[in-house]
Amino acid sequence: MDWIVIVDDDTANLIQAGKILSSRDMRVTALRSGSALLKFISSNTPDLIMLDIRMPEMDGFETLIRLREIMPPEQEIPVIFLTGSDTPEAETRGLQLGAMDFIRKPFVAEVLVLRVQHTLQLVRLQRDLYAEVKKKHADYESLSLHLIQALAETIDAKDKYTNGHSERVASYSREIARRCGFDQKHQEEIYIMGLLHDVGKIGVPDRVINKRGRLNDDEYEIIKIHPGKGASILEKIVEMPRLKIGARWHHERYDGTGYPDGLAGEDIPVEARIIAVADAYDAMTSSRSYRSVMEQEKVRNELEKAKGTQLDPTFAQIMIGMIDEDEEYLMHERTEGGQHDN
Repeated sequence: MDWIVIVDDDTANLIQAGKILSSRDMRVTALRSGSALLKFISSNTPDLIMLDIRMPEMDGFETLIRLREIMPPEQEIPVIFLTGSDTPEAETRGLQLGAMDFIRKPFVAEVLVLRVQHTLQLVRLQRDLYAEVKKKHADYESLSLHLIQALAETIDAKDKYTNGHSERVASYSREIARRCGFDQKHQEEIYIMGLLHDVGKIGVPDRVINKRGRLNDDEYEIIKIHPGKGASILEKIVEMPRLKIGARWHHERYDGTGYPDGLAGEDIPVEARIIAVADAYDAMTSSRSYRSVMEQEKVRNELEKAKGTQLDPTFAQIMIGMIDEDEEYLMHERTEGGQHDN
């Protein structure tokens, strides 16, 4: 039975959330302050904490900061913030502090349950991955691939427009690496990095990921958190220090205007430069809320224009070669559902 701790100074909110979650066979503990939570955590380990932002004496942000200070990284408990505020600034700060999600008040029962279940599922997959690594040798061959694929699929499921995205990016990346002459081990390393490149989207609110139309400036700032968040998740696998490369740097640009670190040219790790090309191709050849799949010739032209600015020119040219071989424009179609011919 999952154990949820709810922290809110409003008794009515505690009662309502408690009833909703208890009715779904979850164990619920209600607390009324951040200090009460810190004392409780010293001798208890729940599966999830739901934490109100606005509370007297110690607000949710300060509570989370102090919680992270007293708990070792490997024992971190996932946190969802409860908020009546819609401000992007509050969401951005919460995500930067390590919150997994936000839930609006007043609660909508089904939304509350789905957000909690989704967060618990992601955390279990993440912990299973860590456990798999620890019990085997510190090498990519020792990873349980089905676990990584399950995690990637769960991440993609947050966005109804990106089904199979991580698998396709991973497959394109591996093929680019193969054509560059990388050895088999390095190809598979890049494939795993590609599968996990978007793992940081675990911490991006669904309303931003699934927005119809383009993001505004505030929403874009929230999205820009996901590379750092992804690196933070993957760097906890200390046996594999390189695993975070794709997650952290796949949005860097060859001309140095990308994020999160503003790296340029060959200062960007080669694996991230390859994944960036594959990611750009898949973004253009997949349906989005604001457009359908782009025509193949337009995709090719966009990649040509991006050489040396957004993308590494060598790897972009290899992707263009793959497009030219794909005369029937089948590459994106035959990769639906995670299948790709190498």
